[in-house]
Amino acid sequence: MHTLEPMPEALRGHLRGAGEPVSAPRDAATVALLRDGSDGIETYLLRRHRTMAFAAGSYVFPGGGVDERDADVSLAWVGPSPEQWAARFDCEVPLARALVCAAVRETFEESGVLLAGADASCVVADTSGPDWQEARMALERRDLSLAVFLAERALVLRADLLGAWAHWITPEFEPRRFDTRFFVAVLPAGQAVGSMPGEADRAGWISLVDALAGVESETMTMLPPTRITCAELAGLHHAAGALEAATHRSIVAVLPELVDVDGDPYLRTEVAT
Repeated sequence: MHTLEPMPEALRGHLRGAGEPVSAPRDAATVALLRDGSDGIETYLLRRHRTMAFAAGSYVFPGGGVDERDADVSLAWVGPSPEQWAARFDCEVPLARALVCAAVRETFEESGVLLAGADASCVVADTSGPDWQEARMALERRDLSLAVFLAERALVLRADLLGAWAHWITPEFEPRRFDTRFFVAVLPAGQAVGSMPGEADRAGWISLVDALAGVESETMTMLPPTRITCAELAGLHHAAGALEAATHRSIVAVLPELVDVDGDPYLRTEVAT
């Protein structure tokens, strides 16, 4: 299935010579964090500052680029193995390990939600204390690696709390490009989101239906990968269903391309069904 849509305003500046594209996209991970709400499934979205170089003013899921330390083989891990994740995302095992670790690390950095526990049967119940928030900021500054952070607290990464959802690559005309794997996760019982990260000027839970309505009414801006993911997830009946649905998805890399329609720029996106 393919879609054809007008170029989002957040991308139009790059068509006017705002910068040269990089030679290769940077590996990244992003997580659609979900919970059940009174009006259906809700997701946690952040609005990036309008001064940001990438996706300025757009609503995004928690996520970011892979840190080389995310591939640390010493990190304690339970759930699907790196080899299984490599098969799901069609990539090398070291990258698969790094992507899962980046997904957990970025989710904690940008929402305060930690997908880890003392063992395979439990999850951290509360990360609101000052020591947790100090570690969160240290991770964001890259003063601390995820492996060391978890080891200091005798925690293991809960890879089973993540589901593989999609694979998007930033269009070639963008000066900043990311090769991003999309994950889904459900808010663990007892945890709550924390303060906003520095890259956002607004953050909070919103129903998927309302988020899509906001894009339709142009009161919210989303890049195609975020909007399409929200639309896909909106068809589910409850948040936990996302993890089950993820196991049945065929994941193929999607690279939107620029096309001209009567002199106007459009993005053509081919999405597997």
